[in-house]
Amino acid sequence: MDKREFLRAGLGIGLGLGLGRVATAQDTDQARKDRDAARIARETRPAAIVPHRKVRTTDLFLSPEGYPNAIDSQPEGLWVAEQLTAEGVGVSNDCYLVDWSGKILRKVKTESKNTSGMAFGGGHLWMGANAAPNGIFETDLNGRTVSHRQIPLGPADNGGGCHGVAYAGGKLYITALRMRGILKLDPKSWVPELFIPCQAPRLHGLAVNGEAIWIVTGDSNTDPNFKPGLAKYELATGRLLETAEFVPGSADPHGLTFRDGVMYGCDAGIHPGWPDRASKSSGKIFRVEFE
Repeated sequence: MDKREFLRAGLGIGLGLGLGRVATAQDTDQARKDRDAARIARETRPAAIVPHRKVRTTDLFLSPEGYPNAIDSQPEGLWVAEQLTAEGVGVSNDCYLVDWSGKILRKVKTESKNTSGMAFGGGHLWMGANAAPNGIFETDLNGRTVSHRQIPLGPADNGGGCHGVAYAGGKLYITALRMRGILKLDPKSWVPELFIPCQAPRLHGLAVNGEAIWIVTGDSNTDPNFKPGLAKYELATGRLLETAEFVPGSADPHGLTFRDGVMYGCDAGIHPGWPDRASKSSGKIFRVEFE
């Protein structure tokens, strides 16, 4: 090989290496573009359609004091937390265990005020106070306050109002009004573990059924023509699974619970912006039926 051939060969190798570097850079750019395009497609993809159903209610019996704002189920019947006294002249702190016909089996007086959310779990009642001093009153069945703690992630002396409480799998779930959603926490350490944001203007009672949690919703909290509804979320992730609306003529839902796969609710008989006893099902415990 003479000098001219040697230089020509070297130039060819150099060009080849350069082209290789250009090709590699181009491949990298294309891969980046592909990744960006895939990310944009994921972020702009239309959300999956959430199933939507209609539900109606069937009245079962009147609560002991006639102002039930929270319920929870037990094999022998229902725990019912009253919001007002039987005369409707003051806030109630009473919780009753009734059988499935409404017969009173037990009465527990608690320190909760304007109760709007209640659950039974771990041998105790968990009463959600929606008036000062607010918070959750853990109460034994003799009426002794075991603990009184505010809803977490707020001021130490006032964590805001509560509209629903549920107890499942050793965990407590609270409809936290200040945060506009469902807060899951450990009832012993009081450490929050999950928050599920809910967009509806009205949020109320909670009920766990299997691997899902349901919450009472509504398109307004005060409008006399408001439409009550339900939202179902995956318990582990908070993913919205299903929604439902109550057909006209149904009860005004406040508390919520399940027993043997059947949903039950209660109508407190009072509602912000409404005349007292405006609902036809005021003071009633009712069954929820899906269409």
